[in-house]
Amino acid sequence: MEAEILAAGDRAVSVQLGSEISLEVNGRVLALRRELTEHPIEGITEMVPTYAALMIHYRPEVIRFAELRKRIAERCADLRAEQQSGGRIVKEVPICYGGDLGPDLEVCAELEHTSTDEIIRMHSSHDYYVFMLGFAPGHPYSARFEEPFHFKRRETARVRIPGRSVVVQLNLSDLIPFDQPCGWNIIGMTPLDICDYHREDPFLVRAGEWVRYIPVDRNEYDRIRSQVEDGTYQVTVHREG
Repeated sequence: MEAEILAAGDRAVSVQLGSEISLEVNGRVLALRRELTEHPIEGITEMVPTYAALMIHYRPEVIRFAELRKRIAERCADLRAEQQSGGRIVKEVPICYGGDLGPDLEVCAELEHTSTDEIIRMHSSHDYYVFMLGFAPGHPYSARFEEPFHFKRRETARVRIPGRSVVVQLNLSDLIPFDQPCGWNIIGMTPLDICDYHREDPFLVRAGEWVRYIPVDRNEYDRIRSQVEDGTYQVTVHREG
């Protein structure tokens, strides 16, 4: 598909690289971001990847829209889906399921006509691809491609749920960075901070990476949380493929 480059106000363009949510389309989005990072165009100030488009912010006093559009189109001409050097990046995210940390786990099991143990197995047995960050800083929109749940979001959204909650619907699973409104089902909580501006890189995961959920009990959850708070915990990262 030929890239569609649209004006987004007077200081940004949206580069549409497809019309579907897929690994292939998202790979082209990340490939364009990488191309413009490694071979920058003067005047570009920030790039924000989404499912199927790359938002590019720029300084119009440095480069005009017509020129920027032309140069981006040239970069898109030979664009191929992003292939991460050394394989895909997988980050392990511990999660304590159920109880006060996952108040919707039993409801989800009822909706799926199965047990809570099976919900945990289905959720933690497959890696999740992070398509984009959005809604709140560091909030990953991620999906698995095997054994999707059949239930969707709650009929009534909650005005406020706790940060670090793990929420699900269908084949999607999001990590909630801060206390915020949410209509998804809470099945557990991670002891890790999803967004922490005290870190050099504040975000736990980024677009193009994968999340692997690791079930832990409450004692292990509390132990890891203490390590996170005193700055000694190291996230386990794998490079696979």
